[in-house]
Amino acid sequence: MTSPADWIEIGKIVGPQGLQGQLKVYPSSDFPERFLEPGTRWLQRRGQREPEPIELTYGRDIPGKNLFIIEIDGIEDRDEAEALRDAVLYVPGDDRPELEDGEFHVMDLIGLVALNHETGDRIGVVTDVMSSASDLLSIELDTPIVPPDTSSSKRRFRRKQKTLKSQTHVLIPFVEAIVPIVDVEGGCVRIVPVPGLIDDRSVTIREETPDPATDSEADH
Repeated sequence: MTSPADWIEIGKIVGPQGLQGQLKVYPSSDFPERFLEPGTRWLQRRGQREPEPIELTYGRDIPGKNLFIIEIDGIEDRDEAEALRDAVLYVPGDDRPELEDGEFHVMDLIGLVALNHETGDRIGVVTDVMSSASDLLSIELDTPIVPPDTSSSKRRFRRKQKTLKSQTHVLIPFVEAIVPIVDVEGGCVRIVPVPGLIDDRSVTIREETPDPATDSEADH
C-alpha cells in the first residue's frame, strides 16, 4: 500500500451531472487546471485501498458554485457516474505546480502548530484548509472552549437546560493581517490574537486563566 504522502488530493466527486456520465467535483485544489486539462488522474472509490488511474477527457467550471464538471473515459451514463459518488481524485505527490510568494500547498499547512504571534504560546494544530469567500484555517484547539453558563438558578429549577458543548475547533481567516507568518519548514503558523477571534474574551488564544470574580463582572 502506498503512503498518503505519495498523493495530493485535488477534489471529491459529489454526484452525477445530467444523464451522459458527467460528474460534479468539489475541488480541494486551488489549481483549476487539475480539472480543466485532459490527462491522467487517480481515483479512489469508497472502500478502495489504492487509487486507480483514470483518464480525464473534459472539464469545465460552474461559475459562482466552486464546482467543476468533468468527464472520465469509460463513464457513459448516470448510473456509472452515481457509483463514483464520494470518490476522491488525486495526483502524484510530486506533481506540484510552482507557487508564487504567499501561496502554499494545502497538504503543507495541515499539521502545522498554531502559535500566538505576540506571546509564542501554543493554540492548537491546523487540521484543514476550507475555501469559502476566503480561505479559512481550521484549528483544533489544545484547550477546548467551554461556553459560560449564563442561565439563572431559577430557570434551572423550572426546566431542563440544554447541555453546553465545548468548542474544539475554530476557523481562522487565512489572511496576512491575522496569520502574518507561515513557517512550513519550522512547522508553525503564527496568529495575531485579535479580540473575539476564538471567543469573546480571547481567553484561549492568550492562554490565560480568568479570575472568577472579574470574569463574573465582565459577563454582566
